[in-house]
Amino acid sequence: MTTPPPTPATPAGTYHASPRDMRRILFSSFLGTAVEYYDFILYATAAGIVFNQVFFSGLDPAAALFVSFGTLAAGYVARPLGGLLFGHLGDRIGRKAILIGTVLIMGIASTLIGLLPTSEQIGVWAPILLVSLRLAQGIAVGGEWGGAMLLAFENSKKESRGFAASFAYMGAPAGTIVGTLMLSLMSMLPQDQFLNWGWRVPFILSAVLMGLAIFIRMKVSESRVFQELSTAVEAKKRPVPAAELFREHPKSLLIAIGSGLSGQMAQGLMGAWAISFAVQQAVLAQTEVLNIKALGGVATILMIIIASRLSDRLGRRKVLIWGNLAAIALAFPVMSLLEMGSTVAFMLAIFLGLSVIQGFTSGPYGAFVGELFPTSVRYSGTSIGYQLASTLGAGFTPMIATALVMAGGGSLWLVACLWMAFSAMSLVSLLAARDRSTEDIQELDGTTAAGSEITAPAVAPAEDTAVRS
Repeated sequence: MTTPPPTPATPAGTYHASPRDMRRILFSSFLGTAVEYYDFILYATAAGIVFNQVFFSGLDPAAALFVSFGTLAAGYVARPLGGLLFGHLGDRIGRKAILIGTVLIMGIASTLIGLLPTSEQIGVWAPILLVSLRLAQGIAVGGEWGGAMLLAFENSKKESRGFAASFAYMGAPAGTIVGTLMLSLMSMLPQDQFLNWGWRVPFILSAVLMGLAIFIRMKVSESRVFQELSTAVEAKKRPVPAAELFREHPKSLLIAIGSGLSGQMAQGLMGAWAISFAVQQAVLAQTEVLNIKALGGVATILMIIIASRLSDRLGRRKVLIWGNLAAIALAFPVMSLLEMGSTVAFMLAIFLGLSVIQGFTSGPYGAFVGELFPTSVRYSGTSIGYQLASTLGAGFTPMIATALVMAGGGSLWLVACLWMAFSAMSLVSLLAARDRSTEDIQELDGTTAAGSEITAPAVAPAEDTAVRS
């Protein structure tokens, strides 16, 4: 796959795509991420209600659930590796080619999960193959979000960067909705049929969604600001992106990691652990829980739209601070709602914990981290920052929360404390940053709005200006 030919130097402030191209870019950003998170969240949901019975049937129920969540964590561990690998390639050869590759890897891995024999059929090889495919999923997702977000971010107008960048984030709950509804539909089968073949259908359908996403992405052009960077300095003469990132922008990277912890904690707790908690405690029927989660996904998309739009008017940092303060304030009330065990209480817990908190801690996050880094390391910086936040904030959360519930004698107060602690870390990270939402993309590269050439980031990276002095 070749990168489109370089375009002539562009006047300051005119790096955005045409309205027609922008619609295609936003749809590509949304759809590709939706497909990847359909596959990824499908696994997260199945880990709590299927895999513990299909791949770890030889263990007692509590141990099987714990080990099943361990395979979920394996995918999160692989995500930073994917961010590092694909971030490097994306900063070297462009965003488009990498995004096609990530969808391809994810689609193949998910389809193969749907075809895996059970532990009763092939013994220990079943969980080994499951973990291997889960690692492939994690590596693919590690490179997906940053590239999808940047295609929209780098092609949008300054005044709408927050909203444009949020399309990659909106794809995540959209994929969650479709994946959850598919599992919910299959779970209406008799339990033995659901565990035998019903759960496999949504995974096998990944092949169709993968083809659609690749078709759309092949029609999207590379961002103009990256084309100019590639023209200004040959890729082989530019510093290694990861080395440049760690050497020149360590504070921005730490802010990117820290500011993402709260939103990822909301996803890990309310998007995965709370679902299995409700089912395992026999609080609600499995189908009812999955349907409520799907409704929560719809509300999450609406909250992301509201939060990202507000960030274009009021600034990313301010809206993200609001979201983290809400997370700290609502952690105990949300856990109390989960303990009540009623349908209405569970719906309210999902709305507050997943939709509102994740919407306001994640909606403006894409543009916020995109504005932390220059073009030369933006794919690496956003991908590594986001994926490390994901691993730390969500990867081990279901396992830790399960252990904390046992340590707390069945009470969820320790889980609430964990959520508050991570939200406080995000808040501190945001307070250490300054808002750059009003700056042109040239200024983010360390140049002026007067139209200086974008060569400085490639030769001598801009100073880490995203941090307060």
